[in-house]
Amino acid sequence: MTRRRFRGLSVALCALAFCGASAAPLAARDNPLPSGPAAYEVIPVKAMDELVAQRIRAGDKLAISVFGEPDLSRSDYVVDSTGFVQVPLIGQVIAAGISPEELRAEVARRLGARFIRDPQVSVSVTERARARFAVEGQVEDPGVYEADATTTLLAAIAQAGSPNRVAKNSEVMVFRVIDGRRMGGRFDIDQIRSGRADDPQIIGGDTIVVGYSGSKGFWRDVRETAPLLNLFYLLR
Repeated sequence: MTRRRFRGLSVALCALAFCGASAAPLAARDNPLPSGPAAYEVIPVKAMDELVAQRIRAGDKLAISVFGEPDLSRSDYVVDSTGFVQVPLIGQVIAAGISPEELRAEVARRLGARFIRDPQVSVSVTERARARFAVEGQVEDPGVYEADATTTLLAAIAQAGSPNRVAKNSEVMVFRVIDGRRMGGRFDIDQIRSGRADDPQIIGGDTIVVGYSGSKGFWRDVRETAPLLNLFYLLR
């Protein structure tokens, strides 16, 4: 009887081991995001220099004025969550990540190409959106938090309650909209904590995803399941 119970428990634990071991390598192998130096090219250590601080970001309200064109001149243009602003006649124009002067030049170029001869355009930011970032995945308190010029990846994860028991610290992904494209990089926060890697800056609009560790999840499941299996066999 004891051997049968032990054999049944072993089979159950082996099944858990197979499920836990098969998922994690696949996830790591399929992750297309760059890591190491390539990740810092996308998500640099210092992003909030003076020029970046002046750039338009998602949620900002803009005043766009076209001389002699009252139907195009408004002070309530809003940059949407994907970084675009909708302008009559020319449609969507990328705004997030560029300066008001760069947006002015692009609007003038598009209007002049088809609709208005030598358009006189001005662009200004009338209301700044709060700089917010999101933390998802294996943290204690996922959610949306506010960023400032001092917010780094470690600080951002700390605001979300730090990684939980099944977090994969070497698989922390940061996503950012750059020139209208969603890009990202992979970071190892254990290396950052130990000083072996730099701590990249987090800015408004970023999304952080802390990965799942199959091995940690397996041993958590073992700890939680083993007492129930013992109880089941004792009651038989």
